[in-house]
Amino acid sequence: MSDNVIVRVVVKMLAPFILLFALYVQLHGDYGPGGGFQAGVIFATGFIVYAIVFGVRRTIQALPFAAVTAMASLGLALYATVGFVALGLGGAFLDYGALDSRDPVHGQHVGIVLIELGVGVTVAGVLTAVFYTFAERRRR
Repeated sequence: MSDNVIVRVVVKMLAPFILLFALYVQLHGDYGPGGGFQAGVIFATGFIVYAIVFGVRRTIQALPFAAVTAMASLGLALYATVGFVALGLGGAFLDYGALDSRDPVHGQHVGIVLIELGVGVTVAGVLTAVFYTFAERRRR
């Protein structure tokens, strides 16, 4: 893609908007269609498109493999932490209502937002890691 100037310019301009749309889907997911999984896939797609056009090595410089694996781990840790906090507050595992004893509806909202954030970060990290792994393997 090094000699295809139009594709390079369009992807360079479009990539930030893809990531911004992923953030929108993430934050809007508890009110409408979307959520963590969809946002994670869109976020990973932004980096995958960038890697296809500009090369995997350049993309890994922008988002290192260590950061990608940390994203997968941190998202899972956030998901589990929300569950264990609810458990520690006297509710069942992932009982969001226990997160706010005065207003269980508020606790439900906070719990869903945090869980969806954990799912989104994990999905983005795992899909990007899978892409990096396959893109970097050597041909035999």
